[in-house]
Amino acid sequence: MSPSTKITLNPYEQIANYSGGVFNFNLQTSLLWMEERGKILFGNHFAIVPTDIELIYKLLVYAIGDQENAERHGINLRKGILLCGPIGCGKTSLLKLISYFCPRETQYQVKPTREISFEFEKDGFAVINQYSKGSFVRYANMPFIPKVYCFDDLGLEQTPKYYGNECNVMAEILLNRYDLFISKRMLTHITTNLSASELEEIYGNRIRSRMREMFNLVAFDRDTKDKRA
Repeated sequence: MSPSTKITLNPYEQIANYSGGVFNFNLQTSLLWMEERGKILFGNHFAIVPTDIELIYKLLVYAIGDQENAERHGINLRKGILLCGPIGCGKTSLLKLISYFCPRETQYQVKPTREISFEFEKDGFAVINQYSKGSFVRYANMPFIPKVYCFDDLGLEQTPKYYGNECNVMAEILLNRYDLFISKRMLTHITTNLSASELEEIYGNRIRSRMREMFNLVAFDRDTKDKRA
């Protein structure tokens, strides 16, 4: 793709066509915007790979809330995204870019689970509350709304200790966010290199069962090449 689109932080202002009260996006223009923004964020080596376009399309449909095409691809707009794929396939980069296409109230921070583990070792159980029950935000005069997070590399974090007490921090955060997903429609997104059975081994069947309710599974092909190589 040859660069031609001026990049701003808001694709709704830059590339969307507003008509009849609805923002409409063209796939090719959106891919170009993502590639150019990706080069700014991640370096000139960043590129949209043609084999990833079908997966990116699903993520874009989800982000902009295209109900018709979401249903066509088996995506529930009330759930979050669980993006699976091998190491180096581009999961984190893509979800950082996709966030720009979400409405302001559902844009999210991509937070490595490793960092949360370190935060727990430093600050203790308050960290669990920070990413779950205390995870609400307010815009202007609007009521407080649930804050959306994307937890990056789920399953690769260490089980930390706080004053000698071990805690599976991400399991506790996900359980709390599940309760808030049911009661407050709190959305959560996840990236992981692990399979469902590997996640169950780390977090248990209770978490895996709730994850089925919380997430749309979007997966790279297992043979996707490492783009860092």
